[in-house]
Amino acid sequence: MNGEPTPVDSSGTDGAGPEHDPSGPGLPRSSEPRGGPEAPGDASAREEAGRGRLPPDRGGRTLAEADRSQDPRQPQDPRQPEDPRQPARSRRSKGSRRSKGSRSSRTPRSGTARDVLRSITPRARIDVSGGTTLSVLVLSCHPEDTTGVDLASGTLVRARVAWPEEHGPDLAPFDVVAAVLSEEPERDDLAQPEAVTVDGLPRHLGTLHGRQVRRLLRPLAAPVEEHILGFPGASAPYWEFRGFRPSLALVVPTKGPVLFRRDGDRAVWIRFGWGRSDNWLPVEDPRAERALDAARRDRLSGKDLSSALGFKPHYLVASVSTPRDGHCYKTVRAVLPKG
Repeated sequence: MNGEPTPVDSSGTDGAGPEHDPSGPGLPRSSEPRGGPEAPGDASAREEAGRGRLPPDRGGRTLAEADRSQDPRQPQDPRQPEDPRQPARSRRSKGSRRSKGSRSSRTPRSGTARDVLRSITPRARIDVSGGTTLSVLVLSCHPEDTTGVDLASGTLVRARVAWPEEHGPDLAPFDVVAAVLSEEPERDDLAQPEAVTVDGLPRHLGTLHGRQVRRLLRPLAAPVEEHILGFPGASAPYWEFRGFRPSLALVVPTKGPVLFRRDGDRAVWIRFGWGRSDNWLPVEDPRAERALDAARRDRLSGKDLSSALGFKPHYLVASVSTPRDGHCYKTVRAVLPKG
């Protein structure tokens, strides 16, 4: 009334204090929310949730993820799972899952004749009596005989098989066969003391390869000598054999080998070093002939030979042939890998 300013109550709604109700235009907003005062931990929780550290909603998602899932215009990141509490789903489809009892259709790494090898009773010597069934690991298959390893005794054996004219030799290296010896095995050949006669055709049991083959062939490798198969030269007269020398040898070349085709008769030969000797022998392995034909070359060695054969050659199956015009010749029946 006397011109003095009228004091205003700062607690009223019409005052000009620092905190007022936000309903008034132009007035400062209140620090308290409309729903009432906040709990002491709500502000910090809301700040952490904004940074993506705390999942404030009941679904376990941050606020940004919740807004993105509610808005169909925002595509969800395919790298993130729908629920962080659940592990990410496997990319393999349900139909591609293999049941417990199912087995792979691939060939086992150790071959399909593993059970046959485990069921064989080891023997100190090979049983060559009439009617005996031999389980043999095939190394080479030729019309004259099939060379292999007797799985029971671990010795080299050559089985004479009477292949019919309409069905030639079809066994591959490292096949496992069951061969029944005839009542008279005919073990009286002085040039081939390891040969026996088989009754009928061998029965295929499976294959072996890998570590099991290496374990069988390693002790059979022939020691380095002056001459392969015990005599010099490429052949010897039949009447000079007395049955004291082996007719089979598993040779590991120290140099080479070199596979080539001769110019004159186009026969396939192999050259390799063994100790101090340089050996040139004819090859009777169909796979070696096919390797030269596939490569369209008359000479293969080193990596080119390994590429054409499909494996690195490690063993050579050296054999004494049956008499041809009164002489028995050294030949290579098979070129084999290490395992």
